[in-house]
Amino acid sequence: MAEIKDPENTILMELKDGTVTIELLPDVAPQHAERMKELARSGAYDNVAFHRVIEGFMAQTGDVAHGNMEKDFNIRMAGTGGSELPNLPAEFSKLPHDRGTLGAARSQNPNSANSQFFINFKDNHFLNGQYTVYGRVISGMEHVDAITRGEPPAKPDRMISVKVAADA
Repeated sequence: MAEIKDPENTILMELKDGTVTIELLPDVAPQHAERMKELARSGAYDNVAFHRVIEGFMAQTGDVAHGNMEKDFNIRMAGTGGSELPNLPAEFSKLPHDRGTLGAARSQNPNSANSQFFINFKDNHFLNGQYTVYGRVISGMEHVDAITRGEPPAKPDRMISVKVAADA
């Protein structure tokens, strides 16, 4: 496991194969980092499906409205919702969408990110300047690589639990 330098800005995401440690980047995207911590602390991300997983591209999750596999789950609706919190403004930066970075999922409107996010399987620099980067996997990327593929996957994987390291 990676050394955690800032537990308040580190996320521990439990997947079927193990823990993924994510370093949030509050200096780059403060509102997005804060939103992830708020949703993690409320338990909103627990049991949420990876509803869109594209080989050689990314794994998307975080639909807290329709993606909870323990509560009224409908794979056809997963990916269409967010949280009850307001959408976030874009926090674009010069940080590239490299393998292991977290990007904020959104609609066509750049200021529509809410709770959904994706983890890049490879460098996806065509996304640079179009989607907010607000974190990076610092350990456990092999567990992300093992997420079941599909749009949507026939048997989706889920985030079993998501916690802020300071609270774990």
